[in-house]
Amino acid sequence: MSRPELPPRPSDGPAFDAPWQAQAFALTVALHEAGLFSWNEWAETLGRHVGKPDAAADGTDYYAHWVGALEELLTAKGVAADSEVSALAAAWERAARATPHGKPILLENDPLRSL
Repeated sequence: MSRPELPPRPSDGPAFDAPWQAQAFALTVALHEAGLFSWNEWAETLGRHVGKPDAAADGTDYYAHWVGALEELLTAKGVAADSEVSALAAAWERAARATPHGKPILLENDPLRSL
């Protein structure tokens, strides 16, 4: 199986709507190349996430599902405990809320990080 395809985009638009989407895509490719999972495993896992009843019909949440699938595989393969993945995801969400619009989201912006 070849690399995953990017979702369809208008011909004049960027491949990714945000840098984090490109980073999630690149991380997935790198983890596959490192032998963590096969493309078949990836396709099955991503398909479950994208096929959830609450998935947006227009695909706007595609990369949110992508990250969810990656988190699931990291946990399933023993790379990180579910609690570690959840804690880090929550830290990124807090950092995003604490970051002024237009500024890069950094984990250091998590207000609970220094506690």
